[in-house]
Amino acid sequence: METNQVIETMLNHRSVRKYKEDKPSEEVVRAIVRAAQQAPFASQAYSFLLKRKGKLPFGAPLLFTICMDINKVELFMDRRGWKRVANDLGMLFFAMQDASLAAQNLVTAGESMGLGSCFLGNTPYRAEKVKKEYKLPDKVFPLVQLAMGYPAEDFPPRPRFPMEFTLFEDEYRITDEMLTESMKAMDDGYLAQGYYKKQKAKIRLENDREETYTYDNYSWTEHISRKWGQWMIDPQELLVQLKKCSLEW
Repeated sequence: METNQVIETMLNHRSVRKYKEDKPSEEVVRAIVRAAQQAPFASQAYSFLLKRKGKLPFGAPLLFTICMDINKVELFMDRRGWKRVANDLGMLFFAMQDASLAAQNLVTAGESMGLGSCFLGNTPYRAEKVKKEYKLPDKVFPLVQLAMGYPAEDFPPRPRFPMEFTLFEDEYRITDEMLTESMKAMDDGYLAQGYYKKQKAKIRLENDREETYTYDNYSWTEHISRKWGQWMIDPQELLVQLKKCSLEW
């Protein structure tokens, strides 16, 4: 596979949960945010919030909150004499694309300057709290938070699916053999790193299933299966958070 410095930086991506006390300079912060802005977009319907004070996740010196921002779009539309008729759901999908692409650019730019980071994926379920903390106007919804700083730990990148299980040309097709090999690649990779054992991160069974796994064989596909096989059954909790930000359909 051909490679270069940018690709090597991306291939070395890791979610960092331990950080040095060193604080990135204002010049570094502005550089990575500017690089994030250069991501593709539909309407630039996103905003970044930044916190540097207080107790931040994992002891990181920076905490970004990436928001889907329809308010910003409405403001410049109003200046042009337009009122938005596009529905909230459709706008959110485009804003999600804008925010996600910019967030990934932020990560890559940070890593190119020696920073590490970790996304906090449960942010939408804390939307009301974030809205109050940052005094967000209506139509602004926190999509994800990102802890960032100089890493105080070093470990190999986590495994990924084989490319054959990710890239389908002309036709989407998954065979039993592909599924078996891809699951094995993920599970063997995580077991070799002792990922869940080191963190004592086994998800407790919440149903009548008998626990048959130990940290010697508990790995990624079982972990992910327990997440989506037990959690978030009712969408109401998330719909309430959206409503708190005046987004509903």
